[in-house]
This record gives sequence, C-alpha cells and structure tokens, in this order.
Amino acid sequence: MFDKILIANRGEIACRVIETARRLGVQTVAVYSDADAGAKHVALADQAVHIGPPAVNESYLLGDRIIAAALKTGAQAIHPGYGFLSENPDFVDAVVAAGLKFIGPSADAIRAMGLKDAAKNLMQKSGVPVVPGYHGEDQDLKLLQSEAEKIGYPVLIKARAGGGGKGMRLVERAADFSAALDSAQREASASFGDPICMVEKYITSPRHIEIQVFGDEHGNVIHLFERDCSLQRRHQKVIEEAPAPDMPADVRAAMGQAAIDAAKAVNYVGAGTVEFIVDGGDGLRTDGFWFMEMNTRLQVEHPVSEAITGLDFVELQLRVAAGEELPVKQDDLHINGWSFEARVYAEDVPKGFLPSTGTLHHLQFPKGAQFALGSTRIDSGVRMGDAISPYYDPMIAKVIVHGPTRAAALGQLRAALGDTHIAGSVTNIGFLSALAAHDGFGAGQVDTGLIARDIDALTDMGTAPAELIGFAAVASLGLLDDAQPHDPFAAKSGFRAWGVANPVATLTMGDDTLQCHVEILGHDQFKITQGDVETTLHIKAGQNGDFTLLHDGVTSVVSLYQDDGAVSVFANAQTLHFIRPDPLLGSSDAADGGDGIIAPMPGLVKLLNAKAGQSVSRGDVLIMLEAMKMEHSLTAPRDGVIAEVLTDVGDQVLDGAMLLQLEPVDI
Repeated sequence: MFDKILIANRGEIACRVIETARRLGVQTVAVYSDADAGAKHVALADQAVHIGPPAVNESYLLGDRIIAAALKTGAQAIHPGYGFLSENPDFVDAVVAAGLKFIGPSADAIRAMGLKDAAKNLMQKSGVPVVPGYHGEDQDLKLLQSEAEKIGYPVLIKARAGGGGKGMRLVERAADFSAALDSAQREASASFGDPICMVEKYITSPRHIEIQVFGDEHGNVIHLFERDCSLQRRHQKVIEEAPAPDMPADVRAAMGQAAIDAAKAVNYVGAGTVEFIVDGGDGLRTDGFWFMEMNTRLQVEHPVSEAITGLDFVELQLRVAAGEELPVKQDDLHINGWSFEARVYAEDVPKGFLPSTGTLHHLQFPKGAQFALGSTRIDSGVRMGDAISPYYDPMIAKVIVHGPTRAAALGQLRAALGDTHIAGSVTNIGFLSALAAHDGFGAGQVDTGLIARDIDALTDMGTAPAELIGFAAVASLGLLDDAQPHDPFAAKSGFRAWGVANPVATLTMGDDTLQCHVEILGHDQFKITQGDVETTLHIKAGQNGDFTLLHDGVTSVVSLYQDDGAVSVFANAQTLHFIRPDPLLGSSDAADGGDGIIAPMPGLVKLLNAKAGQSVSRGDVLIMLEAMKMEHSLTAPRDGVIAEVLTDVGDQVLDGAMLLQLEPVDI
C-alpha cells in the first residue's frame, strides 16, 4: 500500500478520497487554486499545494503543476477523482514518466474508451451491442444531416469526448438539426477541447442503466451490479439508485457479462463504469440494451453501489493500483438492500435550473449522517460559511440512503432531503423532494423522459402554507422571544403602556410581496392576517433551535434561519426563503428586465445574435451565456427594437449585469 498520495481534484470527491486514505493510514496531499485556499478538502488533507488562479485551465487542468506538487511532497501516486484530468491519457503518460503511479486505468485503456465513436467500433468487434448511428469523424453538415435521415428522427447528437450531458442535443425535426449541431459542437469544444459529434438513434422509452466494473493487474475483472440513472434533466443525472427497478436476473447477468467483456477488451485495471441505453418500453430484455460509453474513472454515483455491496470503492482503487489482486471474486458478490443518491446543487429551479452562487450561511444535514456506510450518508465538499464559486460545479452535497427494500430506502431519501437545511444560496432540494414523492418514480416506472414530461408539476412548489408564512412574519418581527418559556416581565416585544402593538411584517418571496399584520395574543400565541386569510399560531421553542408550531389542531416541527434581512423556514420537507425589504431602499428600474436582458448568473458570453437597431420578437435567442461549462440561452423579453448592446462575445459578466436594452415602448 502507498504511504502518501496526491489527489488531483477538489471539492466532494477530494474529501471522499481523503476519508478512505485516512482510514487506511495513507497520507494525502491536496492541490488548490486561489478560489479554494480555504476549502474543506485543503483543511482535511495532510499537506496542500497551491497550483494557480481559479480558472481550471490555469490550475486543476495543468498536469505539469500537479505532477510537480506530487514530486515535491513525496507522494507516490496520484488519484484523479472524477472530471478534470481523470480521463486524460496524456496526463497518465506524464504521471508514469515521472515515476509515479496513476490510480486508475492505463493511458491505452483511456484512449480506447475516451472517444465514443472509436469505443463503439471496438465494442462491436468485441460482440457488445451498440446503438445504431454515425460514429465517424467527418463533420460535414450535409453528411451528418444525411446520416440523421438514414437513422430516422428523433436522433441524438453527442460529443464523442467527455460526458455529463455536455455537447448532447436531442433533435426531433430535420429543420432543427443544423442549429442543434452547432450548439453541441460549441459546448463540446468548450468542455473537452474536441468539437466532433456523433449522431445516434434516440430510443423513445429509454432507461440509462450502468454497470460498475473493477479490474486488477492480474487479469481479474468483476462487475458489481447495476445502477439505474434514468432520472435525468438535460442528460445530467439527478437521482440514481441501485439496483435497477424490475431488473430480471437474466438481464442483469447479460449486462454484467457485456460490461466485463468491454473491460477485458482494453485490459482494464481499476474502477470503471460501462453505460448502457436500455429500451424500457416493454420490460427489460436481454436483447434490449446497447453500449453507450465507458467512463474510465470513479463515477459521481458510486456510493449507491458501495451501499448494496458493502465495499469501499476508493479502497479497491488504492489496493489495485498498489498491485494487489481484487479481494473478492464474482461469486462472492451479492446485492444487499436498496440505495438512492440525490445530488443537491446550488441552482435556481424556477429560473430553469440556472447555476447559482452564494455563501452557505446555514448548512444542516440529517442528524447522524456521516461518511461511513449506513442508512444515511452525506458526501460533501463544503462547510457552513463556504462560498459556492462561479468557477466550478455548483454541487453542495450528495445525499445517499440505504434500506432493506426500495420502498424503505425511498422513504429514507424523502426524510433525509427534508432534514437538509440550506440558506445563503438557492438550491434544488424542493425539486428533489418533489421527484422523490413522484408516484411513477415511487412505483419504479422510470425512464430518461420522466422529468421532462412532468417538469411543470415537479417544479411547481405550490402556494406557501399560511402557517409557515405567518411563522416567518412573527420571526421577522423579532417576536419569537415571546415564544420562549421565561418570566412574563421579560417579554418586551410589542410592549406599549397604552395598549397592544399589532406590527406589520413585509416580506418578499420570489416575485411576491406579502404583508402580514401580526396580533400578539399571548407569550406564545399570535394571529396573523394576510389579506383576507387569518391564521392563529401557537409557537413554542423546542430543542436544537427548532420550534413547535400548533396550527388548526396539527403540530409540526419548524426550523428557522435568519441573517441580514433573510428569513428561511424549513418544515415538512419544504424550504421557504423570504426577504425583509429595507424600507430605506427604493426599487430600481435597472433591475426590471422587461426592457432588457439581465445576466441571470455569472458567465461567459459565447454567442451574440444582436445589434443596435435590430427588430426582435419575444423568445428570440439573442445571447448564449456559458456558466459551469453549460450553455444557457437568453431570449428577448418582448417584441421590440434593440436600443443598445452592452456586452460582446468573450466578456465575463457578473450576475445581474445588464447585457442588452430594448427601445422603450411608445405610450
């Protein structure tokens, strides 16, 4: 076993590797950019080396600096995590040339599987079924359009390099092909430095099922069963589970063997995942799955497979890289229970899942959650007080649960999401909770189109309950002191010598402004009037800063976080964020996007289809903004004429910056 390893990554995966290394007595070296100087992974590691500015191409993608850091600190091996350099064969060659061990597959194996077109050709030769499509390098538009016509619409345009849904576009009509190809190529080039795309048949009732594999230097290859990753949005995984619902034993065996064949075809060593697209239209069949790609690294969703097998995959990676044989054989492996993983992101769901930034002023995970395998586990690379940076993936945490059955594990997931309280940045927790409560998902009826079909219901957070609005109003006025059991003479809130004060709380929630009149009925009783709705609450302080709320004969536990004009209420798997407007600050016309386009997030202007004097129609795509390596279309807010363009291609813009203005409407 190694004495010291360097982790060529950041955030959650770096922390994950450090935890296992520490348990095995292996020292760790972290690397960090300027933006990550105070990051969690830096604090956890035994040593840390600065490698450059925040931009990844000036820090985490500079293999020579990372290798130099390993040599400087006496590390014997480099663990790449996932993303960044994890699937870069040139980096692997450089690591080996420097006399270090790469904790992963060989450069040859990565090259063989790194380009999806070449990998599919290799799989065909190895007898592994592949999806019909065009996998050549010629990117002539007319040729690709012709191939799409031969395949038959709908088709999927896919970047041959990378993954994570980047450089991928679904095209349902021939008229949309050219624009979709151009967008996919731009995104692929920005994400992977390779614009070449493939065209494949789109399976109309697809499921995304992948097989975890491990190989060692002694020729042993095993599979560790399947994960179902069908719950996706824009081809990015949202909730994963293991095993897959309704998986027949013969299909599991056939897919497992196909994955082993794929790994053996490239003499695979280390952790890898073979991804299959599966036709779920009429049950899972042995002739209804096709190879998509192989990820030659540890996957983000590996914890669900760890949970059902009881194995630590990072430990297996380290042991295999150190030259040991795999400690288990295929016949030793059995599925134990069920596991789910939900990815908690800083993203604004009502604004179309736009990546968000902010400081995590309040961060509370389910009680008892820890890294070790158990019923609830949290893998996170951030702590309370950390900032979500615009430079990197906005993941906050992975919430992982494990139970004896699918129903039990799903119940645990719902509870764990409800107990995850975050303030300081908008998150997707409400969306994840709605997804976990979805009837079809609960019944195991999953496919990659589920979220898109039910997106309106899943993103409709509904009307905030009157009792929670009332609780927020009471809290914002500083009246919760009166809910504490103490001497009645100590209660000062609302005190007047000539009568009872009935203060008014003004709160904003999203685009809505709420005015709540609060009447103090007693030291723990309040009547809140909002419009024509009256709500009577009994509020008592509980343990750990929680409050017990009695409304209409129903008792519930409510958590609260307040800071700098913000009020966050957590209750019944709901997270409600309110703002107390400062009455001394007026509204700003500049904040009104009705006559312009405002940057909804920090990002890079990649495309500009606008100039002064141009007539536009509502919904026209005028600006393409890239944030966290994903493209986001910004459209004209109404019909009109462009008065001024305030940005240009290549500009790095801030959240809230005015990018374009229309001429005012004549009245």
